[in-house]
Amino acid sequence: MNSFELNKILGALLATVLITLSLNIGASALFAPVKPAKPGYDIAVKEAAPAGGSGPAEPSQPIEVLLAAASAEKGAAAAKQCAACHTFEKGGPNRVGPNLYDIVNHERGTGRAGFNFSAAMKAKGGTWTFDELNKFLKDPRGYIPGTNMTFAGLSRDSQRADLIEYMRQQAEKPVEKPQVAAAPAPAKPADGAAPPAAAAPANAPTPAPPKQ
Repeated sequence: MNSFELNKILGALLATVLITLSLNIGASALFAPVKPAKPGYDIAVKEAAPAGGSGPAEPSQPIEVLLAAASAEKGAAAAKQCAACHTFEKGGPNRVGPNLYDIVNHERGTGRAGFNFSAAMKAKGGTWTFDELNKFLKDPRGYIPGTNMTFAGLSRDSQRADLIEYMRQQAEKPVEKPQVAAAPAPAKPADGAAPPAAAAPANAPTPAPPKQ
């Protein structure tokens, strides 16, 4: 091997080294990692509501009050969110979740044309009353931990009531809606009894004694 060929080989090696070094320097400049001021991992936490916010949410109303104003038509629209996993018509097939025809007051975790319910659903037991459906649809995994249902839930009371009303009507003989309890009437005084005297204000002046 003469010196000319040796110089070509050495030149090629040197060029390769220079190109590799240049690429390394350029990549380090573009993708330089940002070192945190304090070692560790960032943990995402739920942000607290601001001090001057709107305050705590109003408590949910009883299901019988919600159902009194519920709309089956709106419930049918809400049921479209469930159509990927459930069917609602009579004889409909099971999908990821069971068919929900005639579900109100049905025993929980059984039937449904042989659908394989989760162990948590079977262990919960009981029946799907209006109130139970309302609680489950609000937070499925919070109400029945371990359920296979991955749906996050419906936070709005009215939307849950509409959906439950729609499911109530998907039956040959729909279950009657629960009646809203009437407010108790004020007590009436007994015959001949004088009406209760009004209490005197706390800061009312004491009457002066009669002069002798």
